[in-house]
Amino acid sequence: MIVVRDIFHLKFGKARDFKTAMENGKHLFDAAGISYRLLSDLVGDSYTFVLETTAANLAEWESNMRDSMNEEWRRWYQTVTPLCESGKREIFTVVE
Repeated sequence: MIVVRDIFHLKFGKARDFKTAMENGKHLFDAAGISYRLLSDLVGDSYTFVLETTAANLAEWESNMRDSMNEEWRRWYQTVTPLCESGKREIFTVVE
C-alpha cells in the first residue's frame, strides 16, 4: 500500500477559499472511487493543506489519476491553482 500526499502552500488568506474549492470538487473524487483526507496546518508553515490519498500500489494510483482527470476535473482544478503559491507531492510505502 502507498500513501500519496499532495501538499499545497496557499497564498496568504486563501485557506477558506481553498477549503470551499475542495468541498466543491469532492464529487469528482467520489465519482472516481478515490477516498481522501484533507489536512490543514496546526503548526509549521501557515496556509498549508495536504490532500492525502491511498492506493494499493503505484500502478493503481497512476490509473486513478489518469481516469479521474477528465474535462470536469480540469475545470475544477482551475479554481484551485490560483489560490496556491506552490505545491509538491510525496509518495510513501506503508510499512505497518
